Amino acid sequence: MTAQDKIAGPGVATGLLPPDVLAANFADLHPPLSAHEAHVEADRCYFCYDAPCQKACPTGIDIPLFIRQIAADNPLGAAKTILDANIMGGMCARVCPTETLCQEACVREAAEGKPVQIGLLQRYATDAMMATGKNPYRRAAPTGKRIAIVGAGPAGLACAHALAERGHDVTIFEAREKSAGLNEYGIAAYKTPGDFAQREAAFILSIGGITVKHGVALGRDIDLQSLQRDYDAVFLGLGLAGVNKLGLANEATLANVVDAVEYIAKLRQAKDLSKLPVGRRVVVVGGGMTAIDVAVQSKRLGAELVTIVYRRGQEQMKASGYEQELAQTNGVLIRTWAKPVALEGEGAVRAVVFETTREEGGRLVGTGETFRLEADIVFTAIGQTLIPAAYGGALQGKDGRILVDEERRTSLEGVWGAATASMAGRI
Repeated sequence: MTAQDKIAGPGVATGLLPPDVLAANFADLHPPLSAHEAHVEADRCYFCYDAPCQKACPTGIDIPLFIRQIAADNPLGAAKTILDANIMGGMCARVCPTETLCQEACVREAAEGKPVQIGLLQRYATDAMMATGKNPYRRAAPTGKRIAIVGAGPAGLACAHALAERGHDVTIFEAREKSAGLNEYGIAAYKTPGDFAQREAAFILSIGGITVKHGVALGRDIDLQSLQRDYDAVFLGLGLAGVNKLGLANEATLANVVDAVEYIAKLRQAKDLSKLPVGRRVVVVGGGMTAIDVAVQSKRLGAELVTIVYRRGQEQMKASGYEQELAQTNGVLIRTWAKPVALEGEGAVRAVVFETTREEGGRLVGTGETFRLEADIVFTAIGQTLIPAAYGGALQGKDGRILVDEERRTSLEGVWGAATASMAGRI
């Protein structure tokens, strides 16, 4: 049963807003810069030596260089500078929290409170490259090596591109019907309209030497042993398909208690947003970007009252300050220092009971005081986890993550795993 199938009841409806309002609500959150605007913004850059913005970029893009190239009317050169460091620079320009990374580190932010709009400039350059319909990268001479990649999300696509560029033949196995993973299924629709995730995936795959097999899941259709046998190396870019539960007694039996990630995926794939069910009163449990995305989109679909409830303080929410402000300016109420302790309803959820919390000695504890929020839909957005069954439990792991070393090697010979520095070498 899908998230959409589970959502029904007297407080749930479709078509709460007319089509023209929905179209405006889900239009581009940050419209692209014109050529003139891009040149004006590029001229604001000081082109700092040892630039703090570049140090703050997780992918190490040479930001002063690409901005200088835009200023010199060379957007394609700027795009190449960006993509050399981050082949998914187009999507990152749209969804990266630049306000807490490169733009927060910008010298103009410190001096004036108005940083150079690095994210929009990056989008200007990468959009120019995408508009050419050409891939600036070429495959090296074939090496004869065959690599299997599990997952066509950002990690899998980036890995495939790097391997293909070096002349290896790559096969990607993807469980879903479309490539791009989180970029396609897990990001608020107003951040990446216009089917951009698929266009970027097609751009990456156009280097050649990469075959994508959709509808093929590890642990269901293929297994690690066969991949190890048939390929020279295996890369796991599985993503975190499992979701954490609230752990409340009737969570599994009440309708309208919905995984936020699943609902966002349905919204992203909906051809007609007016047919998507939405509650008039929505409660979101969680404090990360997913919580913000599902809350804001619920409001933009026509929900009357949307409340995010987080167990700690607002400054401890994983969602950036900008995202929190976006939620609040869209009419979302953020309540903090509370955890869910009970779900009320018969057949479908009607309310959530929360207990207020506080920190004692660095630990979160309940105070014994409770309050109740009526809800037609409760979205859970309290984190995702790896599903061990996907790889048969053959890999060493910890806390729902596959362990990898500094070279991203797993405990199995010839099997590598995706990881980021911020995750301390674990998927």
